[in-house]
Amino acid sequence: MIADQIPLWAGIPASILLVLGGLLALTGSAGLLRFRTFYARIHAPTLGNTMGCGCVLLASILVFSALSARPVFHEVVITLLLIVSSPVTAMLLMRAATYRNRINPADAERDAR
Repeated sequence: MIADQIPLWAGIPASILLVLGGLLALTGSAGLLRFRTFYARIHAPTLGNTMGCGCVLLASILVFSALSARPVFHEVVITLLLIVSSPVTAMLLMRAATYRNRINPADAERDAR
């Protein structure tokens, strides 16, 4: 049990951010299932899940900064790493798929179905 109560000014925005983050992650995951081609599939989770994780991290920053009465920096570092690594990973996956399509387009078209 938490000894300190979360202040109302931090709890309400944090809960809104958590719900928004869950909805964004769910939307990104639904896009992964809905779209047909690899290029369309990579776009929805990259944006939706990154923004969803960002909302969860913002809620964590808000709550733990309010509880400790000082700014918390380790979540800021995690947020920066997430913002940098997710687009780079998506770009590398798309370049690998483009390279694969150039080598054997018939196999790539069959795998897209």
